[in-house]
Amino acid sequence: MKIETNQYEIAPLTQTNEALRIIQEAESKLAQLTGDEITLIAYTQAEDGLQ
Repeated sequence: MKIETNQYEIAPLTQTNEALRIIQEAESKLAQLTGDEITLIAYTQAEDGLQ
């Protein structure tokens, strides 16, 4: 899948960020439910993407 947009950019999450822990936990739980490896990607609205 290829997604191209200038409205969003990857959210700057650090290894010590609670948000990152929550996303990783959600990935794990979804993988258990589906039986597939799941990757969640956090986006933030780009400042210059609101055209």
